[in-house]
Amino acid sequence: MPSKTNSYAKPDFWSQKAFKEGYPARSVYKLQEIDQKFGMLKKNYTVLDLGSAPGSWTTWLIRNLEGTGKVVSVDLNPLSKSVKGENLVFFQGDLLSEEIRESITNEGPYDLVVCDAAPLTTGNRTVDTARSHSLVQMAIWYAEKMLKTGGNFCVKIFQNGDQQKDLQKMRSIFTSAKGFKPEACRTTSFETYLIGINKK
Repeated sequence: MPSKTNSYAKPDFWSQKAFKEGYPARSVYKLQEIDQKFGMLKKNYTVLDLGSAPGSWTTWLIRNLEGTGKVVSVDLNPLSKSVKGENLVFFQGDLLSEEIRESITNEGPYDLVVCDAAPLTTGNRTVDTARSHSLVQMAIWYAEKMLKTGGNFCVKIFQNGDQQKDLQKMRSIFTSAKGFKPEACRTTSFETYLIGINKK
């Protein structure tokens, strides 16, 4: 069995596919699979993409909106230069800052909030899952405050004991909330996604 380092260093099927199709990263296929299963995105939607750099999810959203709606994309880091769209609004900054929060609010409300943000990993699973959980809680806060009634939500989480608490919170916000692990996740990864459908 190859080591995790080697399997990450060598481009796998999804990484090669992303490169051929003009996406900055392989993570795009996770969103595609989530949308195929849960019907997250519709034409004319206003979408908030949290922790979006380098911009694969943003690119997929722009392409699938086909010139309708709007994508508001936010990250501490800039998007790849290839990520463009007339219906794209990008804010570079900290999602916890008052200024960024205000900018995001002014572009909303939203039909869909997505978050594929990952913490800077240390290799220590306890530390990494704790950092991931903080990002999840922040994303749930944005979904609760910024989504229209009937809106949808998905967020990446590193699997740990807090997942059920997060789902419980999401069930108070959405008609349906569940965990889902797309096939495009690496087999060695302990990430999964929490899906919220139809905000109450």
